[in-house]
Amino acid sequence: MRRKDRKPTLTNKIISVVLVILILVFFMWLSLNAIGLKLDFSTLLEYRQRLWQGFYMTIIISIGSLFMSLLIGSITAVGQKSNILTIKYLCKAYIQIIRGTPLLVQIFFFYYIIGTAWGVNNRYIAGILILSLFEGAYISEIIRGGLESIGSQQYEIARAIGLNSKKTFKFVTFPILMSHILPALTGQFASIIKDSSLLSVIAVIELTQTIQEITADNFRMFENYIFVGALYFILTFAVSLLSRMFERRYKHEYRTKKHL
Repeated sequence: MRRKDRKPTLTNKIISVVLVILILVFFMWLSLNAIGLKLDFSTLLEYRQRLWQGFYMTIIISIGSLFMSLLIGSITAVGQKSNILTIKYLCKAYIQIIRGTPLLVQIFFFYYIIGTAWGVNNRYIAGILILSLFEGAYISEIIRGGLESIGSQQYEIARAIGLNSKKTFKFVTFPILMSHILPALTGQFASIIKDSSLLSVIAVIELTQTIQEITADNFRMFENYIFVGALYFILTFAVSLLSRMFERRYKHEYRTKKHL
C-alpha cells in the first residue's frame, strides 16, 4: 500500500485534534492579550438557572422546527413535481419568496401580521412555525435535488426483481436519497439552531434573548457572548456527529444494495 493511501491511526487523529485546539486557544490568547482584555466567566454562575432555561428552550425550538421543516420541505419537494400546475406553481412561489427575503423580515411579517390575523399569540409556537417555513424552503430544494439525482436505472432494477412501490421506497429510494442529501441536511439543521437566535426580536426567551438580558445586568458582554457562542457550537457539533453516523449507515446500505 502506498504511503498516501494509508489511513491515519487513532493516535495520529488525537494528536492532530489536540494540536488544532492548542493553535486556536493560542490565537485567542494572543488576540485577548493584544487588547488587554481579561475574561472572567465566574460572573455567569449566578445566572446558571436562567442560562439553562434559555439553552433548554433553544433545544425545544430547534427540534420542533427541525421536524416541521422536514415535513414542509418533503411536501413541497413532492408538490413541485405535481401534474397539477396550481400546486406546482404554489410550491415554487413559496420557495422563491422564502429564499428571496431575509429571515428577520419574515419573522416580523409572519408574527405581527399573519400571526395576529390568525390568532397565533404564543411566541414560541409562532417562532417554531416561522423557522419551519423558512428552513422548509431550503430543505425542499435539497430533497428535490436528491430525488433527481437517483437514476432511473435503480427503479428499473427494483421492478425487475419484483419490488412493489412501498418496498422500492424502503430499500432503494430512501437509502440512496439519504446518502445523497445528509451532508446538506446537516448544514441546514445547524442553521436552524443558529437562526433560532433571531427569534429574540419577538421576545422569545431562548438562549440569545437570555444572554442579552444577562448582559444588560452584569455588563460582561465579551464573556457572555463567547460563552453563548460555545453553547451554540456544542449543539451544532452534536448534530454534525449524529449526521455522520447516519451518513455512514446509509452509504453502507446503498453500497451493499448496489453490489447485490
